[in-house]
Amino acid sequence: MGWLKARHHFAIGGHGNPIHKPLGNLIVWNDDEIASGKGFPMHGHRDIEIITYVRQGIVTHQDNIGNEGQTKAGDVQVMSAGTGIMHSELNTENVPTKLFQIWLQPRTRGGVPRWGTKPFPKNDRAGCLEVLASGFEDDPNALFIRADARVLGATLAAGQALTYTLDHGRNAYLVPAYGSVKVNGVDLATGDGAAVSQESVLRIEATDDAEFVLVDAS
Repeated sequence: MGWLKARHHFAIGGHGNPIHKPLGNLIVWNDDEIASGKGFPMHGHRDIEIITYVRQGIVTHQDNIGNEGQTKAGDVQVMSAGTGIMHSELNTENVPTKLFQIWLQPRTRGGVPRWGTKPFPKNDRAGCLEVLASGFEDDPNALFIRADARVLGATLAAGQALTYTLDHGRNAYLVPAYGSVKVNGVDLATGDGAAVSQESVLRIEATDDAEFVLVDAS
């Protein structure tokens, strides 16, 4: 599209590799780079949970229910489309904005549309996973979503490792935002995606200084 460089981890709307089907309730993971002064003009969604993880620059949000705000690199915004919402996502800065956009199916259809954003300092997740967005009440510091899922982030120094336990029957998707990691012995470079099922424990080891995002999906 000229102003947009998009890598689609999952097939959607004719884009992406058609063999990459949804993973549980995770249906979209787009790796987008938005040129300075460009972006997605006002458009609509309904019955979808959209999580945006900003990797570089700033994204400016505006919608038809009165919300307006900015989300900076390392921070997260969520939008519950519910019964329907119109919104725009623009890069008003002088550098490209890079972000992950993640779509999850909600537990139930409908509901009042809502939007929120929150800073997540990277120092707080150095060497450990922090829950960024969650549909569970026992994650009070995370942004709330109406999906049976958690979105987590971590930064690791080269050689550091951590583990994450997956409950029976759940799936995971992990993408390095920068650097490289091994996930249960499988090498992942920046922008690669690992789809995980039928595993109870993930061992994530940084082979370089790394930052990654993990979705625990139903």
